[in-house]
Amino acid sequence: MEAAAFKYIAIGAMTLGMFGAAMAVASIFSSLVTAISRNPSAEGKMARYAIIGAGMAEAMGIFALGIAIILIFL
Repeated sequence: MEAAAFKYIAIGAMTLGMFGAAMAVASIFSSLVTAISRNPSAEGKMARYAIIGAGMAEAMGIFALGIAIILIFL
């Protein structure tokens, strides 16, 4: 195979990083809704931690997107 083919395979593999980030954010907020329904008085504290966790999970997806874009233009 040519080097260009490997490049496009790697770009396709980067979509797994973005998919993983989407699944992580979905899991975080699903757990948040469940936790709030069990203990509504702790909503503010849990929501703050959930947003921080979602930001960290999204960072992995953004890094994967950045690497994919770099690979496209190399």
